[in-house]
Amino acid sequence: MEENRILFIEDDLTAARYIVEFLEEYGFLITHTDSVASGISYLKNDRFDLILLDLNLPDFSGFELLKECEKRLPVIVISALANTATKIKAFRYGAIDYMVKPIDLLELEARIWVHLGKFDQKKETKNQSFFRIENGTAYMQDEALDLTPVEFEIFEQLLKNRNRAVSRERLAGALSTLTSHRTLDYHIKNIRTKLNDSGKSPRYLKTEYGVGYKLVF
Repeated sequence: MEENRILFIEDDLTAARYIVEFLEEYGFLITHTDSVASGISYLKNDRFDLILLDLNLPDFSGFELLKECEKRLPVIVISALANTATKIKAFRYGAIDYMVKPIDLLELEARIWVHLGKFDQKKETKNQSFFRIENGTAYMQDEALDLTPVEFEIFEQLLKNRNRAVSRERLAGALSTLTSHRTLDYHIKNIRTKLNDSGKSPRYLKTEYGVGYKLVF
């Protein structure tokens, strides 16, 4: 599976550690540094798909790194600065998104996928994506899947992590409506039925014993 390489520039080491650990669990390859100078050095010597950038850094302002990028890479600013003027300046310097601290990690993960184009339906034709989500509806090839709201949320999480196991704990934790692992099993069974995948050896929605589930295609 292709690695998604992220350069993360943040001088709050405690906060950075939590974000790095979270994103690495989702399969991202993270390079963390705490200064603009080292960030620019990484950019000159390595390949990245996206940058997460704090603005208040010990050596220079994060705006200096935005200038260096020259819009070559998508940059998500993560900053404690919440005023409109700073946000506008960041966008004018080339940032594609701006999140105000403290951030929600699940929201950050979702925004990263959006900006990496993983779920840009304009870039995916129906023939290119066996499973897809379009305008709030899940599809299997050209057929809309009649999923309940909870089933849709589970399916969406599995689709984000296509061909990679998602733990039961992560699925349950991302869905506030689930009351137990048995409830999760019930919804997984229903999704399989709607995928015509409910035999002894499911073809698409597979169980990774001791881990969780993955959507394979």
